[in-house]
Amino acid sequence: MVRHSRLQLQVLALYHQCLRVARDKPGAVDYVRAEFRKNADINKSEVMRIEHLLRRGQRQLESLQKPTTTGVGVFQKDDSSH
Repeated sequence: MVRHSRLQLQVLALYHQCLRVARDKPGAVDYVRAEFRKNADINKSEVMRIEHLLRRGQRQLESLQKPTTTGVGVFQKDDSSH
């Protein structure tokens, strides 16, 4: 059985909370998964960076939980121009 550190458990808990809230918001589940995947390769020894991202994720979760948030828009770079 794998034993996770306190920080890893916090990240996993945040991920599950985000997914739970995102189910009711169009485009949010894909956004949540993409954000966590984007940062999945951070070395676990980079504690300060992980803690920063956890705080940022918590703020985004709070924003996503607001009833006025109806979905998530994601900006994408358009490579076809010019």
